[in-house]
Amino acid sequence: MINIDELKFDDRGLIPAIVVDAVTKRVLTLAYMNKESLQISMEKGLTCFWSRSRQELWLKGETSGNYQHIVSITADCDKDALVVVVEPDGPACHLGTESCFENPLWESDTLHEFSLQSLMKMLEGRKLEKKEGSYTTYLFEKGIDKILKKVGEECTEVIIAGKADDKRETIYEIADLAYHVMVLMLQMGISLEDIHNELASRHVIDKKVKQEKMT
Repeated sequence: MINIDELKFDDRGLIPAIVVDAVTKRVLTLAYMNKESLQISMEKGLTCFWSRSRQELWLKGETSGNYQHIVSITADCDKDALVVVVEPDGPACHLGTESCFENPLWESDTLHEFSLQSLMKMLEGRKLEKKEGSYTTYLFEKGIDKILKKVGEECTEVIIAGKADDKRETIYEIADLAYHVMVLMLQMGISLEDIHNELASRHVIDKKVKQEKMT
C-alpha cells in the first residue's frame, strides 16, 4: 500500500479519479479529488470529489441518494491518477444514466466488445421484443419447463465432456450451459448482480472459515 502523500496532485491540488463499477467493470465517470476529498472518501468508504465548477467538496449521492460505495482505490504508475472501484446505489450521471459515457464516437468494424452484461441485455431484448426466428425468443415463449429441460441437458453435456477430459468440448458445453442459465435467470427475474452478491457473500464466509482453521 502506498501513502496518500506519495500521490502527485496537479498545480490546482487535484488528481483525476476514474470511477469503475465493481460488478460490470464499466467506467461510470471521471471526476477530480483533492487531498481532503480523498481522505474523506477513504474515511467514509464513499466517493467524495472536488467540484471544479462550484469550487467545493462534493459527496456523491448526498442529494440524489446515488452513493458510490468504494471497494478499492488504486494509483497509476506515475501516482498522478486514480481508479476508484465502487458499488453504486444508482446512476452515476446527473442526467440519470448509469454512466456518464453514453455517446459512442467510433467503433471498429472487426473488433467487438463483449461482456456478460451486454449478453444479458441482448437476451432481455429477445424476451421483450419476441424476434421472429430467434432461438432465445422460442425458449421464452415455451416457458419455464422448456428452459429447465435445456439447462438439465446442458448440465449433462458438461459432465460428459468433463469426464472425457476434453477441455475444448467442455469449454463449449459450459458456454451453452451459461447461456441457458442466463435465459432461466431472466425468466425468473434474477439479475447478474443478484448472483454477484451471493457469490461475494460466500467469499466472505469462506475467508472466515479459513481464518478459523488457521487459529
